[in-house]
Amino acid sequence: MDNDFLTTLLLTFKLAFITTFILLLIGIPLAYFLAYSRFRFKPFIETIVSMPLVLPPTVLGFYFLVFLGTESMIGKFLEQFGIKLVFTFEGLVVGSVLYSLPFMVHPLQSGFQSVPKSLIEASYTLGKSKLETLMKVILPNIKPSILTGIVLAFAHTIGEFGVVLMIGGSIPGETRVASIAIYEEVEALNYDKAGDYALILLIITFLILLVVYTVNKKILKIEDL
Repeated sequence: MDNDFLTTLLLTFKLAFITTFILLLIGIPLAYFLAYSRFRFKPFIETIVSMPLVLPPTVLGFYFLVFLGTESMIGKFLEQFGIKLVFTFEGLVVGSVLYSLPFMVHPLQSGFQSVPKSLIEASYTLGKSKLETLMKVILPNIKPSILTGIVLAFAHTIGEFGVVLMIGGSIPGETRVASIAIYEEVEALNYDKAGDYALILLIITFLILLVVYTVNKKILKIEDL
């Protein structure tokens, strides 16, 4: 394995780890709101969160370029603070967070909705605040959902192509992740190298999913005892 190969893989997993961490911080309060709020316009928010599931990645990437590019008003404003999001790693993070959002929020929302209301009400009756109830009662009871959200967001980020290509292009060491590298190697007829990238991603994705199913099964068995 040459340095370029290793750099591309490390960049790919760095993007996936950072994106997943940010999504977890954003996803828990957002999913909590969607699960329990009676806000009148909640369906509108749910629609926006779910759009990446059906929206072509290139569409999101295109609008990202339009609204955050150096020629846009927002892009020019951010540049005054030294922030550039187009064709940078930071831009990949923002784009990946937006595009992988439903893969984190949906499992968490389902988990929140599965917690018995009686359990939450009992916590309130004992004088626990909403935050204490969330941290000490609800979250411990939705560990399988949290793990599922983390894994889906991580795996989806690793495999994303369209958004990454539109936002970051292919700058070695900066925005060239594995999915882009596979495409470029195939275009150059370097099937062996493309196969190496693909095989590593295949193995890692398989192992991640295997761990999730195994851990979730053990958690459910413990909870049934």
